[in-house]
Amino acid sequence: MLDSFVALGDSFTEGLWDARPDGSLRGWADRVAETLAQDVTEFRYANLAVRGRKLDEIADHQVPLLERLQPSLVSIGAGANDIIRTKASPAELGNRFHRMLGRVSDMNDRVIVFAGFDPRERIPMTGGPGERAHAYNECIRRSASQLGATLVDLWSLPRLYEDRMWAPDRLHLSSDGHALVAAAVLSAVGRPTSFADLVENPDSEHRPRGWLSARAEDARWLIQDVAPWAYRGMRGRSSGDGQEPKLPDYVTL
Repeated sequence: MLDSFVALGDSFTEGLWDARPDGSLRGWADRVAETLAQDVTEFRYANLAVRGRKLDEIADHQVPLLERLQPSLVSIGAGANDIIRTKASPAELGNRFHRMLGRVSDMNDRVIVFAGFDPRERIPMTGGPGERAHAYNECIRRSASQLGATLVDLWSLPRLYEDRMWAPDRLHLSSDGHALVAAAVLSAVGRPTSFADLVENPDSEHRPRGWLSARAEDARWLIQDVAPWAYRGMRGRSSGDGQEPKLPDYVTL
């Protein structure tokens, strides 16, 4: 029985762009924990994710905490910040992921890992990162198979590339996107759940934008999202500098 869940990762797992009315972040991992808690009297949940974290930072600072927490379910979302920001070797990154997954699998029997989405479907001029992401995902799939982890494949997840699933920065999930991923994770761990079960308006449709409004949105995106990201990168900074883990220890749901 799953009675505890620890989520490791970066902004994807922290829940960026999925805000509650009080401004706190929810995200797919919170949604998974809340649903699993419906079946357990005292379900324990910790979320160690910090936005901007790269794979080695997750391996060095988050994975060691699992020995103390000893959850019955662990999720790992790692490597996206390496792939999108640098010209990292997918093979070398895959080797480091494999070593990290091996450490986690030695401590935990139930581990969820993710093959990431294709950035070329959402973000202009990402041919290079898209090719690296494809190669890195193949490494993740192979590691999951060899080490017995459960794979959630975002690359081919139905509906993921709909506009409603993405935040204005085109890189992070919207609230609907987090609900979609939560449903995929829950189904993967044997708690079948659909997207329609987790959102208020499952059948809402996106209205196509005209050419002029689309170009205005592109300009807004470049100014508000791309420019600050590029500036941080040139200074060697991260959006997660100074940030603490979302839930560094167990809370009971």
